[in-house]
Parts: sequence; C-alpha cells; structure tokens
Amino acid sequence: MNITVIGATGMVGSRLVTEATARGHRVTAAARHPGTHPDPAVTPLAVDAGAPGQLEAALADAHAAILAVRAAPGQEQTIAPLTTAVLDAAGRAGARLLVIGGAGPLRSPHKGDLLVIDDPNYVPIEWRAIADASATQLRTCVQHPNHRWTYLSPPAILEPGTRTGTYCRGTTTLLTEPDGTSRITAEDLAVAALDEIERPGTDRHFTVAQNSTVHAATSTSGVRRG
Repeated sequence: MNITVIGATGMVGSRLVTEATARGHRVTAAARHPGTHPDPAVTPLAVDAGAPGQLEAALADAHAAILAVRAAPGQEQTIAPLTTAVLDAAGRAGARLLVIGGAGPLRSPHKGDLLVIDDPNYVPIEWRAIADASATQLRTCVQHPNHRWTYLSPPAILEPGTRTGTYCRGTTTLLTEPDGTSRITAEDLAVAALDEIERPGTDRHFTVAQNSTVHAATSTSGVRRG
C-alpha cells in the first residue's frame, strides 16, 4: 500500500513511517523539512500545506494518508485550516484519511456529558489551547464534504517509549488506568494507526490506550495486537 504521512518528522509521524515500512508499505514522508531517509521504501517530500499543488503532489499515488501534525505553542489556530486543506486534497486523490488528533473531544470517564477538554483532571490550563484546537479539528472533519476520514484521539498522555504491539481500543470516551491516568507510547499509537489503515473499523472517531491495566469497562473493543 502507498501511504502518505503528513507531519512525518514529528514524534508521532516518524514512528508512523517506521511502523508502516516495517509492515511492507511504501511511504511518502511529507513535512516542511523532510530531510533524507535511509529506507528506499520512504520518499521524503517537502510540503507546505499552504502552497497550491503541494498536498496534491504528496497524495498523488496514495491509497491512504495520515495527518499527524501537532501545532507549536501559539500556532494552534493553524490546525483547522491545515485539516481542511488535507481533507480537500485527500478527497481529490481518492485516498482515505486518518487524522491523528487530540484527546480534547473525547468524553470524560468521570462524567459522560463532560468532554475531556473541560475536565481539569486531564486538561490543565496550560494544555487548554491545544485541546481546543483538537476539538475544532474534529468539528472540521465532521462538517467537511469529504467523508472518507477517521479521527484517532490519543489518550491524555502520549510520549515516546516502547513498542509492545498491543493496545486497548475504545470509541469516544477516554480510556483510563485504575489510578486514573490515561496514556500510550507513540510507538503503540503508530501500531493502532497502521492497524486502522490496514483493517478499517466502523468508528469515525475512536481512541486507544496502553492495554496493561486499562479498565475493561471503559474499553469497547478489547485488546488489539499489531
């Protein structure tokens, strides 16, 4: 499969590239400054989403695309227009799109009518701007005429770590451990993302978390192994 990763040099994007090539896919690694890559299955491509034609070029041969861009502090307002541009380009290319978003638009595990963005247990004030951006990003997807997208919300804590190859999958409620924490490694998020690309589920919006001690009651799909 030909997969375009947009944001390929970031924490998540770089791991998506690694996971995809390990599974035998060819990857267009799109980023503002893509650098070089030693794997011949990876084609680095400089892309400015605001430049006409560059996204189309990145998606020209793609069967699927993954948007994995996280805004820098103070630039959160750029995420929604970028997502619109990628949805537009993916629609023209006929490529399915997986958006790696944020935890903000998930429901809080403490109270179903409360979003994570409004739960200070998971979104302290210093994270509010990026959580707002993720909620806006999901609304952008929902309102867009291109409906061939899926939105993956990571748990509250996403950081580099070990690839275990397993995870729990839920739908639109944050998955938590017994102590209330909610986390996954970037490596296992990449496993979940590539599983979704290879075997698309029926959920337009879903979440994942480490499977070691996640509350079974909060997981709708159980443990997956990539």
